[in-house]
Formats: sequence, structure tokens, C-alpha cells
Amino acid sequence: MSDVQISACPACVAAPAAEDAAHARDVRDARIILSLPTAHCAACISAVERELVKHEGVRAARVNLTLKRVVVDADDTVSTDALIERLKGIGYESFELDASVISSTETDKRGRAILTRIAVSGFAMMNVMLLSVAVWSGASDATRDMFHWISATIALPAIAYAAQPFFASAWSALRVRRLNMDVPISLAILLAAGMSIYETAHSGQHAYFDAALSLTFFLLSGRYLDYRTRSVARSAAEELAALEVPRATMSDGTVRQISDVAAGDVVRVVPGARVPVDGIVEEGASELDRSLLTGESLPVAADVGTVVSAGEINLTGPLLVKVTAAGEDSSLHRMADLVAMAETSRNRYTSLADRAAQVYAPAVHLLALAAFIGWAWATGDFRLATNIAVATLIITCPCALGLAVPAVTTAASGRLFRAGMLIKSATALERLAEVDTVVFDKTGTLTEGAPELANLDAIAPRDRAVAMALAAGSAHPLSAALFAACRASDVVPATVENAREVPGQGIEAQVDGARVRLGRAAWIGADPVGQTATYMRVGDAEPVVFTFVDHLRDGAAQAVADLKAQGKDVVLLSGDAPAAVAEIAARVGIDAWEAECLPEGKALRVGELSRTGRKVLMVGDGLNDTAALAAAHVSISPASALEATRVVSDVVLLGGSLAPLGEAAQVAVAATRRIKENFAIAAGYNAIAIPLALAGFATPLAAALAMSTSSITVSLNALRLRARKKKGAAQ
Repeated sequence: MSDVQISACPACVAAPAAEDAAHARDVRDARIILSLPTAHCAACISAVERELVKHEGVRAARVNLTLKRVVVDADDTVSTDALIERLKGIGYESFELDASVISSTETDKRGRAILTRIAVSGFAMMNVMLLSVAVWSGASDATRDMFHWISATIALPAIAYAAQPFFASAWSALRVRRLNMDVPISLAILLAAGMSIYETAHSGQHAYFDAALSLTFFLLSGRYLDYRTRSVARSAAEELAALEVPRATMSDGTVRQISDVAAGDVVRVVPGARVPVDGIVEEGASELDRSLLTGESLPVAADVGTVVSAGEINLTGPLLVKVTAAGEDSSLHRMADLVAMAETSRNRYTSLADRAAQVYAPAVHLLALAAFIGWAWATGDFRLATNIAVATLIITCPCALGLAVPAVTTAASGRLFRAGMLIKSATALERLAEVDTVVFDKTGTLTEGAPELANLDAIAPRDRAVAMALAAGSAHPLSAALFAACRASDVVPATVENAREVPGQGIEAQVDGARVRLGRAAWIGADPVGQTATYMRVGDAEPVVFTFVDHLRDGAAQAVADLKAQGKDVVLLSGDAPAAVAEIAARVGIDAWEAECLPEGKALRVGELSRTGRKVLMVGDGLNDTAALAAAHVSISPASALEATRVVSDVVLLGGSLAPLGEAAQVAVAATRRIKENFAIAAGYNAIAIPLALAGFATPLAAALAMSTSSITVSLNALRLRARKKKGAAQ
């Protein structure tokens, strides 16, 4: 048997065009950013970085696995296309991201700043408490005053620095004549510090610098817990915009910025490139991967007259596309606008803590003011009245209220993280607990998105050998699956001659003097079978049908069953054909399904459900799902999803299984219950402590200790979420 080199003529034709496009590129910045949707582990990081560094002109490559992105430092002679091809050669799909539209995030800086403030306030608090021990032990007169002044020297700069987030937030609210939780917090800190300075200056027996620092330390700790739940959240609309192709190669080989491309221009799209504009094919034939926009699991044929959209991937042949819309007018940009609008609407959701704070903050101020006026009028001692007012402010300071939500969210997030889920949004658990309807995408969500040959055993040995030889020369997903199945079954490929790929149709060759074709049903003269299949005809023989199935994602059926057992309605929306959608729906137990849904259709369907009062959980993985994910009450995507999809989601499944979905819904309900219990604890604490403070039985220091006790109690109650999981695991 002779070895035959099978190649596709359109690729040969495209090679000069691709080369010209590479040479014609404008001089690039030294920083190239590529999205890596298929990277998922440490091995991927090392493989990608090693391969890119091998490329001439590349100085360094750094992969961020969380963002699924690689940043390449390279000479201006390195083209993005060359790097994409290099990664494709080792099995990694990649796309260029336009760095100019990726906004730099401040979350990392903010997190480090909060930690620094916690460290400063904690260090100062411990030192001032050590000094306070001497005062409590009986130091008096000059010695006591010296310790107080040393405490002031330590505390005042620490408070001025560490409490800035509360001061800034309170000032922002007061400027617009509004109250928030940071107003009483700031007032309590300032009054405690101010009262301490007054007492120190007048040789008073007690100063409350330690109380002010304790307030600051515990409140910052709660603020950091809240930050941790938000730290990976970014704007999905910005990520969608970053996926837009920044440049287009014109028909004459020149390269323009996408902003300079207008309707009526003609652009060239080489195989493997993303379509940069919306338009109509004027010349060429190929296949397009539309999964980013429509969720279709298989490529579609494209020839003269075919309408194409920005974001689609040209697979096999070069195309000349007449532009109908580009830049801000493209379908991809309109999808980003849909996501931005949906995100804005969803962000109007008010958390339990915010709703409680709207009532709590004014009440705290009124109580403190009433204490001051009452004691000043009753005793005429403004010093005593101020002490009691400060104690009232401190004891009613919403530390426990501020920890009620983030403490529970952090505990629940940790539990779900161990189960394979990453919580990204601070209010995701609260919203997930309210869900009564779950909407699933199909391809890549309920299924693995990779076809597998189903009927190899029913195919004659000779037909298997011929089909394997033909499939070896095609990059089509069905051909790749056919070849893989034959190889796994130790099929020996037949000898074929004059093999060539016909873009959009299939591959043909000569075998034993007869023409053989492998591809679409209409091309070879076969009747479609109504399911995912490819067809082969040798000469005038009867067509041979190869059928394929898309395997369910691990845990898909269990997730659906668990959600239905909790009383939730489950719906399947997909861009695929009705037969494929119906089959998957039946396999996982979903009764309500819709096929051939465009991205706008999915978002509209989710919106319709929401308008009828439903609280919708959307689970999806494709770019076509982003608008629906953003429009839903809460959203989840698998880690294998595209970057823009993971960004818009509130929760990301870290593993390959959907099984944790049921547990996530249960944990969300339990977490919301814990939050309400924490509010009850905080309210009970206030019901006991506030009368004591108003009656003058609590000094500012005692008030700070009581406040700290309530904060610790709230945190311990939150940790019951994790303890329950460990107990369940032991059983």
C-alpha cells in the first residue's frame, strides 16, 4: 500500500493570500493578546508558553488561566495570524483580542489596598490594646496621659489611612443627600477618635482609640470578604467588544482598521480567520463555523450570495465578502449592546443587606442623637452625654449587619468551590435561591459538543477503510470523528488517489478507478436521514450513511433530575436543528424545548419568562448565549465556555460535570436562610445592647467589645454551611 499525501486545493490557493495578508499588516504594538477558550490546566499554561516562545521574535508569553488569555511580548515583525496558527498546531484554539478595548481592571489593586488597610488597622489595634492594658491595670495621672498620647500617635494616622473606604463612601452618599451603611460607620469611628482626643487632652481616665481601631479592623474584614466574592467579575460587554476583529484585509491585499471599513467595501477572509464584518459572499466557497453566534454544532456551507456575520470563522476556502455592516453596526457589536443593556437591568437588583441598610442607617443616627439630647437635658453634663451617644453609635454600628451577607457568601462560595463551582457575583447566591425556572443551552452545555461515530459496527469493512482514507484529508469535525473512530478500531485506510476537498461539500477521490465522495447528502445524491450524519458513495453503489451522536456532558441528566425534584421548571433552548434538540431533550428528561433559536431569540425568551414573574437561571456556554445569560435572573456557564460567556456568568462550573447544579441551588437556599438568621442575630443583639447603651451602662470600650462579639457570632453562624457539608460527607 502506498502512502498518499492528501491536501485541500483551496488551502493551497489561500496560502499566498494569507502570506500577503501577514506581510501587509500594519506594524503592531509589542503586546499581543490572544483568547484561549480551550486552556484549562497547568499543563496548558506550560504548553502554550513554550510553543509561543519558540516563535522567532517572541520575547515572552504569559498565560492567565483565570481569564483564559495569553499576553505575548513580541517584536513588531510578529503577526497575530502566525501565533494563532502555531497554537492551532498544538491543538489550542485562539482568537485575537483588541487590547485597546479591554479596560484595565482595578479589582486586584483594590483587593491589595483593602488587605493593606486591614493589616495597618490590625497592627495598630493590637499595639493600642497593649498600651490600654497598662491603663486598665491602674496607671494614672502622667503615666496614663503618656500612654493615651502614644495611643493617639499610633491610632490617628492608622484610622486616617485604614478607614478611607468608609469615609469616601459616606461622603459620596452625603453629597447627594443620601444615607448608606458607611455613614453611621464613619460617624462612629470619627466620634470615637474625637472623644478619645478630647479625653486625652483633658487628662480623662478613659480613651477609646482601641474601640475606633477595632471598629475599623472588623468592618474592613467584612469589606474584604465581600470583595473576594466580586474579585473576578468584569463587564461581559467589554469582553464581547474585545472579540471583535480590529483589522480587515481588503480585496487588494491592504489592511485597514475596522473603523475605516465602510458598507460596500470588499474584504478578503482567508481560511482559519474570523469574519471581521457583516456581509455577503461575492466570490469563493467555504464552510463557516457559526457556533459563536448561533450555537450550531456543525459548520454550514457558504458560497456566492451567502450572508455572513462578524465573529464567524471561515474554515476551508478563501472568501471575498462585500461589507454590509462593520464596527459598531456589526451583529457582534449589537450583541455586546444587548449584553450591556441586560447587565444594567440586572444590576438594579437590591441585595438583602442594602435593603436592610436603607432602614437601619437612619434609625442609628436618630438613636444616637436622642441619647445625646436626652442625657444632656437630664444631667447637663455634655461630656457624659457625648460618651453615651458615642457608645450608642458604636454598639449599634452595623458590623454584624455588614458581615451578615459576605460571611455567608464566602462560606457558601468555599463549599461550592470544593464541589467544583466558582461564585463570581456578590448577590448570585441570593438570586439563585429565588430561581423557579432553569433554561439550558444544548451544544457544549448539556452535551460535550464533540460528535462521535455511532454506527461503525454496521459499516462494511471495505467502506470503513475507504471512508477513513478520505476523512484523513479533511478538517471537518465529522471527518475528524470518523477518522478517530476508525483508528480506534484498528481500521487500515484504503489507497486513494487524486483526493481533493470541495469547500462546503466534502472530499472526493479515486479508489480502484471509481470516483468516491464523502460529504453532504445532496452532494453525493443521498436522502438525508434526519440526524447528524455524513454520507459516502463509491461509484454508482448505494450511499453509505455514517451517523453521529453528541455525548451528554457528565452529570447532565442528574442535574436536570435534581432541579426538577426541587420543583423547578426546566427548558432547553438551542440553535441546533429540531431533530438533534429533541433527541438530547429526551435523553436528559426535559419536556419543554425550542430549536433553531438565534441569540436574540434566546434573550427574548428569557425576557418573556422574566416578565411573567419567573426567576430564570440560564446555563450556557457559547457566545450566542451571552445576551440570554445577562438577561437571566442568575446565570451559570461551564469552564470550557468562551471567555466572554464566562465573564457574563454569575457562576462558573470548574469541572466537566453538571452534577453540582442541584447542590448549588440547595446551598443557595441554605445560604439565604443563614443570611436571614444573621440579620436576626444582629437584631437580637441590638435589642439587648441598645437599651443598655441608652441607659448609660455601656462605655464606648464595652460597646466595641459587644460589637465585636456580635460580629464573631455572625461569622460562626455562617460557617455552619461548611460544617454541614463536612458532616454530610462523613455520613
